[in-house]
Amino acid sequence: MRRKGFSIAGLLKASNKTEAQGRLRERVPVAIIDIGSNSVRQVIYEGLTRSPSVLFNEKVLCGLGKGVAKNGLLDDDASNRALTAIRRFVKLGDQLEVGETHVLATAATREAGNGEDFISEIETITGRKIELLSGRMEAEFAALGIKSGFYKPEGVAGDLGGGSMELIEVNGNVTNGVTTPLGSLRLQEMSNENLTTAQKIARKTIRGINVSWPGKSRNFYAIGGTWRSLARLHMLEVGHPLEVVHGYSVCAKEFSEFCRRVASTALDDFKHIEEISKNRRPLLPYGAIVMAETLEHLEAEQVSMSSVGLREGYLYNLLDEETREQDALLEATAELSILRARSPQHSRELAEWTEMAFDTLEIAETESQRRWRIAACNIADIAWRSASDFRAEQSLGIINNAGFNSISHEGRAFLSLVTFHRYQGLGSKKVKPVSAALVSEESEKLARILAAFFRVLYLFSAAVEDVLPQLEFKRTGEKTLALVIPETLMDMVGEKPENRIEALTRELGEEIEIVIGA
Repeated sequence: MRRKGFSIAGLLKASNKTEAQGRLRERVPVAIIDIGSNSVRQVIYEGLTRSPSVLFNEKVLCGLGKGVAKNGLLDDDASNRALTAIRRFVKLGDQLEVGETHVLATAATREAGNGEDFISEIETITGRKIELLSGRMEAEFAALGIKSGFYKPEGVAGDLGGGSMELIEVNGNVTNGVTTPLGSLRLQEMSNENLTTAQKIARKTIRGINVSWPGKSRNFYAIGGTWRSLARLHMLEVGHPLEVVHGYSVCAKEFSEFCRRVASTALDDFKHIEEISKNRRPLLPYGAIVMAETLEHLEAEQVSMSSVGLREGYLYNLLDEETREQDALLEATAELSILRARSPQHSRELAEWTEMAFDTLEIAETESQRRWRIAACNIADIAWRSASDFRAEQSLGIINNAGFNSISHEGRAFLSLVTFHRYQGLGSKKVKPVSAALVSEESEKLARILAAFFRVLYLFSAAVEDVLPQLEFKRTGEKTLALVIPETLMDMVGEKPENRIEALTRELGEEIEIVIGA
């Protein structure tokens, strides 16, 4: 007897909801319009959360700060372009049913003689009061952005905009922020586009800055589009195996030398310059000068690139204390599990079960490795809708490029390695992802063990919740272990699970016996 199947068209017709299932319906979108010295941008986030997802992101490089250093006024053409963009942003916000829009203005608007008139026009267009940020506020929000996007950051944050550069100490607290007139657009203008003069101005200004390291770590967190473009160019030069810029860390001395080369060499001589935005290229040498002078003055040891900054810091400041304390990586991967896994509850059970197993095996995880393991459990099933031969490939694409914060590039590579082995197996003939080169030998071993557990556990649970808690893993001897299966699940034992358990024994170097019952 034939039965009528489900129709997507019918499902949509019957639903009163307009949100796609790829959205978390309880979230109310929040927007920030950021009026900078070089760009005017609107970012609309899915909601006010610890790890906000971007619904829409658009910028226009208006160059508002061009001319302010010389004549003290915003350029009329730049202002008109900015106002046109803001009208569009308001309409987009209305279409996406944004609950709250925050309009922020920074250096150029703050310092221009005609800034008040410009602000008045924007407030008329948006119907909202603009927050005109002081240099100190810019620095503080940039530092809060680093707190929102990195796990327990410690060091100094630097935010390079078009009209100013802010530096501020970041640790448990955010303190001692300073602002300088070394924005890349302004430095280009102050130096009359002479790079030798620009270096003299930058060196003199930076050597007068009094910012110290708040702890033992001499890590410099770099924020801003020009610096991200520099990092992107460096990643291409050295053949870095990941493309995402956020979390890219490099030795400060190496990066300083690279920046010196960018400032003294024709950009066309760089092999990968065509892969950098044309709009960013003219300011690269000025951003490079400021970066090199800053790193050398501060005697930094490491540079970590950030794709989050003032806007994310502003949102982070709006959160209650309990939400701020959440782990951004685990929140983001748990959300992905809700949106794409067969059972988010099963993902949570997988994290709990593997923690128990690692405790049984007395496997010592670092704090980072434990976070990576939980994140790997959250995203272990996100590719189930793909064709079976391509689940590894799709998962790796998501992991390598997802907007995860609070994770290093080694952490991303760990997640990729777990996912790869979870689908492709653990045989030596398998070609590992190129990002595996970023993973330490110790972390690679943990990734293989975790993947081996996944390969066993999914055969018993089929991603159904409440099954894993019924499986017991215990030590029975110095080099022997038992996987205890309840009688209600005894028929789940078979050739394939036994083969997977054999593979797990090879990874652990211990014998595992399947026991039915107690």
